[in-house]
Amino acid sequence: MKKILNDPVDYVDETLAGMVAAHPEHYRLHGDDGRVLARATLPAEGKVGIVTGGGSGHLPVFCGYVGTGLLDAAAIGDVFASPSAEQMADAIRVADRGAGVLRLYGNYGGDVMNFDMAGDLVDFEDITCTTVLLSDDVASAPPAEKEKRRGVAGMVYAFKIAGAAAEAGRDLDAVTKIAQQTADNCRSVGAALSSCTVPQAGKPTFDIGDDEMEMGMGIHGEPGVWRDKLRPADAIAEEMMDRLLDDMPLASGDRVSVMVNSLGATPLEELYILYRTVKQRLEDAGATIVMPLVGRYATSMEMAGVSFTLCKLEGDMEQMLTAPCDCAFWRVG
Repeated sequence: MKKILNDPVDYVDETLAGMVAAHPEHYRLHGDDGRVLARATLPAEGKVGIVTGGGSGHLPVFCGYVGTGLLDAAAIGDVFASPSAEQMADAIRVADRGAGVLRLYGNYGGDVMNFDMAGDLVDFEDITCTTVLLSDDVASAPPAEKEKRRGVAGMVYAFKIAGAAAEAGRDLDAVTKIAQQTADNCRSVGAALSSCTVPQAGKPTFDIGDDEMEMGMGIHGEPGVWRDKLRPADAIAEEMMDRLLDDMPLASGDRVSVMVNSLGATPLEELYILYRTVKQRLEDAGATIVMPLVGRYATSMEMAGVSFTLCKLEGDMEQMLTAPCDCAFWRVG
């Protein structure tokens, strides 16, 4: 293992300490163990709170999207590990401003179990909660079993759109509704070229040949749909777009945002090479692209690879997507 760190046991806590030190205008830590990251200045009473939670190792997901027009708090687990129910309950308590709290997170067993337990804990404190799960990874299960799909980079769109709705003063039912609409309208797929190393494990999560790639691999190294020799950029992009558009066909006149996301080590230059094909495929389908996102939005440590996410914009989703937001990793407006 070759990483810039001190003791692997302290990896997450020192990361969070560094984030707060670098961005005190955005973040502060809460909870007995400092594993809840919240807005530096909490919103006014009467605003719907939005919380998320999940394992570390995916920055800016999860806690990086705490900020104005986005999330109010995030519970942070160890690398690739769920936060505890008590940490999630602490995040809910911090985010509650008297109008209820939306729990918005990815479809992973540990996160679901612990957020359900956290909801039971705060229910005794008269905090009303709702839940929206992201399950946008088309490679992880067929459409008939979409409830089994993993939540990946589509949650970034849900954070943004639901966050704008809450910032605009909508009530809990309305914020939950547009968050669910966003979750339903997102599709993602990824491709990995290398593994990554969890600090406390000290070795790569999986093995893959220097000349190989894996299509459909998950952000924790979950198996994909095929492994073969590395293919040219255009061929990779074509297959990824085929998988997305087969699952969520687009028609002429549809408006869609697209994310071309580095899984950690892939440089911007390569993302832009891929985006050429993505743009052409969407235009060929007759869709209009709104606010394309090309960069590092949801990672998997130092994994080399890329994910594509499509978010079909319906109703006032576009208005919420383009509304102002501000955090250390993303600013709109």
